[in-house]
Amino acid sequence: MKRNCIIFFIVLTSCFSYSQSRKLKQADRLFENKAYVEAASIYKELEPTQEVLTNLGDSYYYNSQIKEAKNVYNQLFSKFKDSLDKEVYFRYAHALKGLNDYDNADKILEEYLSKEVNTQNFIDKLTRTVPYYYTIKTVNSGSSIGDFGVSFLGNDVVFASLRNVESPKYTWNEKPYLDLYKASVSNDVNFENILPLSEYINSDKHESNATFTNDGETVYFSRTHNKQVKIGDSKYAVVKIYKAELIDDKWTNIEALPFTSDIYSTQHPYLDEDNNRLYFASDMPGSLGSFDIYYVDINGDSFGQPVNMGESINTKHREQFPFVSKDNVLYFSSDGHEGLGGLDVFMTHLKDEGHSTPQNLGNTLNSGLDDFGFILKGSFEKGYFSSNRDGSDKIYAFQREENKRTYLVEGEVRDKNTKAILPGTKITLYNEDGSIAGETYVDEEGKYVFETEPNKKYSIEGHRDFYIPTSEEFNTTDEGKIELNIELEIESYDDAEEIVVTKVDGYIYIELENIYFDLDKWDIKPQAAKTLDVLVDLLKKYPRMEIQLGAHTDSRSSEEYNLKLSNNRARSTLEYLVSNNINRNRLRYKGFGESQPLVNCGDNCTEDEHAINRRCEFIILK
Repeated sequence: MKRNCIIFFIVLTSCFSYSQSRKLKQADRLFENKAYVEAASIYKELEPTQEVLTNLGDSYYYNSQIKEAKNVYNQLFSKFKDSLDKEVYFRYAHALKGLNDYDNADKILEEYLSKEVNTQNFIDKLTRTVPYYYTIKTVNSGSSIGDFGVSFLGNDVVFASLRNVESPKYTWNEKPYLDLYKASVSNDVNFENILPLSEYINSDKHESNATFTNDGETVYFSRTHNKQVKIGDSKYAVVKIYKAELIDDKWTNIEALPFTSDIYSTQHPYLDEDNNRLYFASDMPGSLGSFDIYYVDINGDSFGQPVNMGESINTKHREQFPFVSKDNVLYFSSDGHEGLGGLDVFMTHLKDEGHSTPQNLGNTLNSGLDDFGFILKGSFEKGYFSSNRDGSDKIYAFQREENKRTYLVEGEVRDKNTKAILPGTKITLYNEDGSIAGETYVDEEGKYVFETEPNKKYSIEGHRDFYIPTSEEFNTTDEGKIELNIELEIESYDDAEEIVVTKVDGYIYIELENIYFDLDKWDIKPQAAKTLDVLVDLLKKYPRMEIQLGAHTDSRSSEEYNLKLSNNRARSTLEYLVSNNINRNRLRYKGFGESQPLVNCGDNCTEDEHAINRRCEFIILK
């Protein structure tokens, strides 16, 4: 009987192991094919290995099931943190941000980025610096399944929607495929009279993100390829940009643009105001991240070569959904630039000499989840964007008004050679006329910040004891913020000047020829004046240097007499410097009498030894 029980247990265990192995292969195949809903339903039944938890968490994450993703990533990090791919850290942090758990998200991002992150401080700073505040309303479009990606066609709008319930389901999220729809707009908010854009454009695959020429007779839009293509170890349904022409009220001549491909995606097209440049997102070879923003020039029916918009805009992560306003400002969505979580909308001024640093639009528009598809109406005051902040993609209308911004100049202060931060460094902001606009000290993180006014000229100076002051000029802009990092000359005075020496007592001395006084006198003789003129030049070269003038006597009179004599000589030296336009506030003097001889010869000093002890010394205080 015992033997039969053992055999039964072995057979049962083998069956269970085989079932687990078969389910794992099935789940992995679904995950590879981006069928995340089905994959997740199987993964959560399997033994929670590192691979299973990673794919389960990612399945939830890619379908914006943020709470579920966070719970799985929590379990994954508690068991396998040290062996995880770093990109899992990125997704986990964004899942935490999506749930407004900034403290834990920042800790994960600090490990991912190897630098300090403080999302709440970032949000607070945006409140001061964003160009606009946004008031948003959910668009009523008669569907709760999912809408996004608005464009304008005359007085109407065109958008993508999952509302076609007769469409086959997309395995990624078990929802219908996207089609394009046209609608009229009521009260600048709600969509009415909604109809499919065209039976010729809408297919049994995804269509989205239409953009139209000014005459409304040409459209560019995104459409998924009709089959998945294996790229590396995964299969993808790549997206292509198509063009169609309106002829006799029918969209026809539908064809993929020549720079699209079966092995990479091109998507989210947007035509500029003149209809001669098409912006889009792509993961084509040469991209910096998973998706980058590109543009291509249009000349009649021909297209130039795609141009990547560069590192100032694109990151190692996602940049998508470009829109360019009439005043040449690019709006796009990114999860690679610092943000609130998921995709955030950013803006950058397009300039011939280089684009401005992308500006996050702030938390009156962006959320902890994906915000994208930003587009303005002609007035610049109203527009639409899309977001999945409420669990599914929805379109939001916004009205914006200018923010009374606090204009800032901020930066770090570091040592030029070691690159170490220099807390406590004094930073002075000067107006164009040289008057002081503000003073502050660098904080423990090596940073400073000043409020400024827009479109003004300033200079800023960093000063630290025993460093050569460094000054920079700059012009403020109307973009709200300038970053200006300062590197102080690492050399102290004794590195820069041969006559400056640090001695074993720790003080920094200016070594000059000895200054001689007549017996019992303290007036400055011509030879002494020549020596002090060298000191005058040094003090003028370093206008912040402060020194102590110390006078010493020999021991041939009483201590009281020598102390008084040395004080008079030190004071006389100070007055000579003042008479040569050295500010009195930079000078200290002290008479030491016979108390600090260099040669301790007592009452048996030779004339040479007395001369060595009878001296003036100059110590640098600052």
